[in-house]
Amino acid sequence: MVGVSALASAILGLPLGVILVATDKGHILENLYINRILGAIANAARSTPFIILMVAIIPLTRLIVGTSIGTEAAIVPLSIAAIPFVGRIVESSLREVDHGVVEAAQAMGASPRQIIFKVLIPEALPSIILGLTITVISLIGYSAMAGAIGGGGLGDLAIRYGYQRFRADIMLITVIILIAQVQIVQSCGDYLARRLDKR
Repeated sequence: MVGVSALASAILGLPLGVILVATDKGHILENLYINRILGAIANAARSTPFIILMVAIIPLTRLIVGTSIGTEAAIVPLSIAAIPFVGRIVESSLREVDHGVVEAAQAMGASPRQIIFKVLIPEALPSIILGLTITVISLIGYSAMAGAIGGGGLGDLAIRYGYQRFRADIMLITVIILIAQVQIVQSCGDYLARRLDKR
């Protein structure tokens, strides 16, 4: 559940972040109309609480996966919640790249595509990796919340067998597993970011 939604959010969130930066005022593909529309959509999706988003898009979830309950169904709202989050993280990471580097690439005749793929993304990659790590950790928390309304996974296990059957041991084990997952993801993200950092 977390893996598929993290992959989907990375595949769609990365281009969203790149477009938000590239189309901003004074940047390589300036187009304020597209920038404002995409920015508004990203803000609207990010400001909707996850539990409300899950319920609100049940018809869309049914249309995509054929059901509104279970692990497959939870992937749809998890992905939709994470895509704008990743987009904004990527946007923030790309804005940290020194504008002088972009200007130097333009002076050497680099096309916007070359600037994006050979300057902006490589320079911001460690920061993007750390941002994706935060996204995966958030998705672990969201996936546990998805279990509360039939999303499956650890959240479902904790609610059905721990909370509803008054089994404190199952609740505790679930929390320990979630903490272990977060620690592993954070450690892997930190290691990758350090390896990719050229400074």
